[in-house]
Amino acid sequence: MATVSSADTSVVQRPTLSTLDAVAIIVGIVVGAGIYEVPSLVASNATSIAPLLLVWVLGGFLSFLGAVCYAELTTTYPDAGGNYYYLRRAFGPNLAFLFAWARLAVIQTGSIALLGFVFGDYASQIFRLGEYSSAIYAALAVVAMTTLNIMNVHFGRWLQRTLTLGTLAGLIAVIIAGFFMPDRSSQAAATQQQITHSNFGLMMIFVLLSYGGWSEAAFISAELKDVRRKMVPALLGSIGLITAMYILVNLALVRGLGLTGMARSEAVGAELMRNAFGQPGAVLLSLAAMFAALSSMHGSLFTGARTNYALGRDYALFRMLGYWDDRGNTPTRALGIQGIVALGLVFAGAATREGFRSMVEFTAPVFWLFILLTGVSLIVLRTRDPGQQRRFRVPGYPVTPILFCATSAYLVYASVAYTGLGSLLGVAVLLVGVGLLYIERIKTPMAETAGKGREAA
Repeated sequence: MATVSSADTSVVQRPTLSTLDAVAIIVGIVVGAGIYEVPSLVASNATSIAPLLLVWVLGGFLSFLGAVCYAELTTTYPDAGGNYYYLRRAFGPNLAFLFAWARLAVIQTGSIALLGFVFGDYASQIFRLGEYSSAIYAALAVVAMTTLNIMNVHFGRWLQRTLTLGTLAGLIAVIIAGFFMPDRSSQAAATQQQITHSNFGLMMIFVLLSYGGWSEAAFISAELKDVRRKMVPALLGSIGLITAMYILVNLALVRGLGLTGMARSEAVGAELMRNAFGQPGAVLLSLAAMFAALSSMHGSLFTGARTNYALGRDYALFRMLGYWDDRGNTPTRALGIQGIVALGLVFAGAATREGFRSMVEFTAPVFWLFILLTGVSLIVLRTRDPGQQRRFRVPGYPVTPILFCATSAYLVYASVAYTGLGSLLGVAVLLVGVGLLYIERIKTPMAETAGKGREAA
């Protein structure tokens, strides 16, 4: 098995990120362009303002449960591999390999392509580049953001701060516009239907899609200064800020458009800004959505490359990914390969002519499967490593992680039940990893792999 030397390992472990950087990355990944699209989908399944706001509060609470689970894992086992490292310690190298493969081929690259399409959709509203305008913009965004990440981690973190500020500025503009417009919130009933389990489930799927991404904090734990003290406030502070912003945005939207108006709108943010400030307001909102997509993409590129690096560090089949450039303090090869795979998915999404939706279907079931397994790994590691020093412990253990795991299990089911063939394709690509693992085992005997796993532990 290919591994780096101890000297090489120390390179990646050098902390360079502050708490502010961590918050910018987490908020930047989570607060993507989805918040400009999801509220209308939620509103169409709500009969009044109360359940509309309730699901956003509940989404923040469930994200908080996940965040505290990750806070214990990241502060107890800081490593650039993030979930990969936790799964390896808890379940061994086979599952860790499949997770890293899924990140490279499905989860992270699919998310990067998805965000590229969001950027392309909004950029095309300002200036269209022909029949495949969205895909062209998406490809350009992937290339540009990958290049900037390769250049230097210090430049990348300042770019992330800028993009995150631009994203938050767009949401603040929506909030201000909504609260200064005439109050239409009395238009309460979008429909006369009763809230059912199915409607509530749909709302939660959409809401948790908007909250998705906070788990990426695991992949910056090895580069955060004083991680055992600063990761917890970075995680919990980020979730608190995101929840507050989402609730305020929805309050502004329901006040400015009414629940019926939200449910019928195809672009709630743009419609609100158009009503408040005319077409220039809609253009500014499109620019803000583009900032949001680039912010999420940049953060996803940053964290995704860390798992790819860990895959190359530990497995001969992917040895070329296990190179860390000390000059820029970046995993340059991992970033490059990740960008190439994401570009391939952009082209595949363009071929279906439903780029955004195709990427959601492709990534969702595999993503939630490994989120579930990471939650289970917390319980396993608590049992296996009782003497391990833990700077932070999950409150309400074991109820908190069990509730988090149950939520994740439901979302695995829902992401298959409510999507099309794209979800099955994502699962099929994951299973390709089983074949690659078999090839890796032929190259490297299991006994040696197990020994390396124990060393890592």
